[in-house]
Amino acid sequence: MDSHAPLYAVGDIHGQLSELERALARIEADGGPEARIVFLGDLVDRGPDSHGVLDRLIAGIEAGRPWTVVKGNHDEMFERFLTLNTLDHHRIVSGVNWFAERLGGRATLRSYGIDPDAHPTAEALLFAAREAVPAGHLHFLQTLPRWHQVDALLFVHAGIRPGVPWPEQDPEDFLWIRQPFLDHTDPFPWLVVHGHTPGKRPVRYTNRINLDGGAGYGRPLIPAVFEGGEVWLLEERGRAAF
Repeated sequence: MDSHAPLYAVGDIHGQLSELERALARIEADGGPEARIVFLGDLVDRGPDSHGVLDRLIAGIEAGRPWTVVKGNHDEMFERFLTLNTLDHHRIVSGVNWFAERLGGRATLRSYGIDPDAHPTAEALLFAAREAVPAGHLHFLQTLPRWHQVDALLFVHAGIRPGVPWPEQDPEDFLWIRQPFLDHTDPFPWLVVHGHTPGKRPVRYTNRINLDGGAGYGRPLIPAVFEGGEVWLLEERGRAAF
């Protein structure tokens, strides 16, 4: 793989398979079928086809595509439900759990053919989920890295904690942090490319790029292109200044 070839990044997908396919088509049109892509996590929840999104990414990786997927907090919540039978996480500041409409866990289970309200007990629901979710999907979630570095770019789902040396960073922050990361304006050791905090479109700052354009809420999934120290958004008509 040419280390000078374009590198593409895709923000939070949130079960929106049609948007993922649209983003992949744009990337292939710009960089070919062997384009390097980093996916920034939150593959599941909210959207209608988390199952299909995981199938698509796993199939691409198994086919040898140079794709890297980092773990998001929603991916972790789905994994925790399947392995620990828990809907809660201490980093959810709103106090709601994975089944709350705003988090979208029910939509994920429905994509596997599971009606979360059709089981009389939590144990019955968990049994049904473990039967319905392919073992390969759970293994995929369990083995996702929490960050990925390419030269001066650091790809991570949520962000990093400012002022903390890299060896002392809390890996949980990579999936969950908002403040003080979002308010930090000084340079980081890398340009941090992240998602996790949705907006109406991707946003570029001096020290970071937020690619969560709100696909989980029905907005377009717009990839970014990094090449030669420059960055563009990949719109329908091709590269656009960013």
